Amino acid sequence: MRDILPADKARRERVLAVIRERYRSHGFDEIETPALEEYSRLHAGIGGDNEKLAYNVLRRGLDAEAIRDAAGDQSALADLGLRYDLTVPLARFYASNRGQLPGVFRSIQIGPVWRAERPQKGRYRQFVQCDIDIIADDSSRAEAELMVASLDAVDALGLEGATVRINDRRALDWMLDSFGFTVDERPGVLITIDKLDKIGPDGVGAELRERGSAAAAVDAFEAFLLRPQTMEYNPFGERQIRKALPDNVPDEIVGHLVGIGEAVAAGRAPTGSATSTGDIPLVFDPFLVRGMGYYTGTIFELAHPSVSYSLGGGGRYDGMIGRFLGQQVPAVGFSLGFERLVDLVTSGADAGERAVVLIHDTDVPVAELVGHKAELMASGARVRLERRTKNVKALLERSAADGYTEFATVSAGAAELELKPLS
Repeated sequence: MRDILPADKARRERVLAVIRERYRSHGFDEIETPALEEYSRLHAGIGGDNEKLAYNVLRRGLDAEAIRDAAGDQSALADLGLRYDLTVPLARFYASNRGQLPGVFRSIQIGPVWRAERPQKGRYRQFVQCDIDIIADDSSRAEAELMVASLDAVDALGLEGATVRINDRRALDWMLDSFGFTVDERPGVLITIDKLDKIGPDGVGAELRERGSAAAAVDAFEAFLLRPQTMEYNPFGERQIRKALPDNVPDEIVGHLVGIGEAVAAGRAPTGSATSTGDIPLVFDPFLVRGMGYYTGTIFELAHPSVSYSLGGGGRYDGMIGRFLGQQVPAVGFSLGFERLVDLVTSGADAGERAVVLIHDTDVPVAELVGHKAELMASGARVRLERRTKNVKALLERSAADGYTEFATVSAGAAELELKPLS
């Protein structure tokens, strides 16, 4: 967990403002949920490994004897916990407020989440998530809207050229079934497949055998991974998808993915212009897994050529809301990796913003200082008063680092100020 200094806070807020503006322009409405959720909801078996990282809140009123009696049973010790993502709170929010929401609900949810991560570079115990979700739409339109809006937001931050890696959990399940893996061993097999880019086909095969998977299934999977392939380029579409999967993949799965691509192409094209398959910023990845256990269909990750890691991701989780509502409601979401985006965005102060530092002598009357400040503020400037120090250069450098663009020195009785640029 970190303290955020003023210059960093200002930069974070500028990035958030861009994301909010672009998401709202795509028809999404912002909501807010509490930092705390009931323990039973956070540990309902839908949060994957994140449930193990949850910060739990001790029940009020427990004495030492009650704590000893409840030792080993976390649910008896804790009744609340800090949210570890924004998806579980959204599902509870929708179940609680459904009657006051549109038939198809498009939400923005931005806020901090908490996970008891091991401290290391790039992993924080408190960090901000930026989520958009569409609830009660089971068509490919929902995925397309999320992808177009998220790509638009990233473009607006100056990170053009992003693409979305996409897969479908149903395709993964079908593929594993076709190789001969049983339903019970799928979770473990998926964990191993998720390491493919790190340990390669040989490593995946070796780990699957160590897990005790049937030799015939592992042999079939290895043969598929090592099959001869042509080096031709196929843009996103039916040919790319079918070429990346075993023969006879169900048409329904392929059709759903192709429909998403066509809708994304239309949404990304300038008004009135033609689109083609080559314009679709999607890449089919048959081994994209994503670790959350609640995904039921399409899954995706946001990639950018400047970095090797993803800048966000999400997927369809049609089964989650039903746990709270008692009836199934389709849902799909996209989460931007805000902390990673902030590190990549290099823009400075808001375009056109005036930020002025007034450096004054100690004998300047307070009324004059406040008057000068008010006059500049009336013209739209942001103004800070600073008492003159011996090291004025250091004062100016700090002000520039804080986003100020101009300065002026103020002496007692000065009628006008001479503004000078800080850079």
